[in-house]
Amino acid sequence: MFRLAHRCIRSFPDSTKNVCLSKRHLHNGRNLVQELGSRQFVANVTRPDDLEKHLERPRTVYLGIDPTAKSLHAGHLLPLMCLLHFQLCGNNVIALIGGATGLVGDPSGRMTERQLAEKTQIELNTNKLAQGIQKFFSNAATYAKDRLSTQSSTLPALQVLNNFTWLKDVNLLDFLRTTGIHFRVNNMLTRDSVKTRMNTQQGISFTEFTYQLLQGYDFYELYRTHGCTIQIGGSDQWGNILSGVELINKVEHGALSGEDVVKEKGFALTTPLLTTSRGEKFGKSAGNAVWLELELTSYFDFYQFFMRTSDSDVEKYLKLFTLLPVEQISSVVHDHQVSPEHRIAQKILAEEVTLMVHGQDGLDAARTATQVLFGTDYTTLKAEQIIKSLSGDPRLVFCTEEEMFNTPLPNLVANHQLASSKSAARQLAQAGGLYLNNQAQRDPRFLLTLEVLIDGKVAIVRAGKDNHRILALR
Repeated sequence: MFRLAHRCIRSFPDSTKNVCLSKRHLHNGRNLVQELGSRQFVANVTRPDDLEKHLERPRTVYLGIDPTAKSLHAGHLLPLMCLLHFQLCGNNVIALIGGATGLVGDPSGRMTERQLAEKTQIELNTNKLAQGIQKFFSNAATYAKDRLSTQSSTLPALQVLNNFTWLKDVNLLDFLRTTGIHFRVNNMLTRDSVKTRMNTQQGISFTEFTYQLLQGYDFYELYRTHGCTIQIGGSDQWGNILSGVELINKVEHGALSGEDVVKEKGFALTTPLLTTSRGEKFGKSAGNAVWLELELTSYFDFYQFFMRTSDSDVEKYLKLFTLLPVEQISSVVHDHQVSPEHRIAQKILAEEVTLMVHGQDGLDAARTATQVLFGTDYTTLKAEQIIKSLSGDPRLVFCTEEEMFNTPLPNLVANHQLASSKSAARQLAQAGGLYLNNQAQRDPRFLLTLEVLIDGKVAIVRAGKDNHRILALR
């Protein structure tokens, strides 16, 4: 657990307490449940007063993620950050990948049935997601250590589990007798994920209908084997999580004698469905997912996704996706409102999230790429930094010496699709719309030389306002 102004430590002599102390910077005296509420993480929660008391000492909490893709995306950040807050307050955290439930398909939030995925694809996605989750929490711990000024980075270790481990051996008859018996169909039909689909022409298959039983069984299994008492998830998972709470209590209470005091066990907490102020689903850029893996979304594109946040959304995103204290965020937003054209809040958001997800190297690369593509002063840029920052970006093009130095610049521009044709490129140059290292280059016969390249390796070519090619020597 953390040990300084932003830590959660056990208070003594009452060692049963786990109090988040001295959160003048992070929590400002709020307990974990209150902090999550102040940051707008909570859509629904069962028995909030009991949960606050329950968290007075370390507990075990889990988040489920189905392997529908081979990488985490920006939409995963909300529940992952919620889980991180639990970890920072000394709780044991589990990320459960649905290697088994992913074979069935979750109907939540969908109007049509998912096409059943191939087992080999689910296995591949599961392995990739496990790596991605470990990487996120590793980078987040480094980010938290820096932002929270801690002397110790000792945190409860993240556990990444796969529900295929136990569900693969479950016998159908045993499952119906030991688990199915505790569920009533009339209650199952009231779940939003089921009601929504029942109102469509396609309806819902028995396979997807039973998904809530499998997720409920996961919660019970983790309760039984890991002492897990809290499950978090997106708001569309509320019914599925309640199925787990219901199963835990029915099994546990069934084992009690009539004289035992019945106390409800297990807690559910869901995060809100996050949309932009325009009503668009968070995590999409021009209809495409923003991934946390560099191979799928570059540092630059990831950074720019958050830079494009609207003024009406930026305060909410600062609370959800950074560890900046709520009080500091209010100050940032106030400064932003004084001079919104400077986009102070968006820049802080983009830098904080990129640093947390991709580390300092990723943030440095995003800054360099931003300077290349949006800046006007290239004097401080180094060729190797430019090439590294745009690795994998289609705007970075490698040229041979023959092509670089013996092809007129307008022809180079046309060859690499910065103009529709060589004649169009020449006309663009003569009109003053073709730029080399941010200087207009009007000569249609101009040839590049080593002297005009940055460090003798890179030329930044721009057509018009914002169409770039970065030409680099092989």
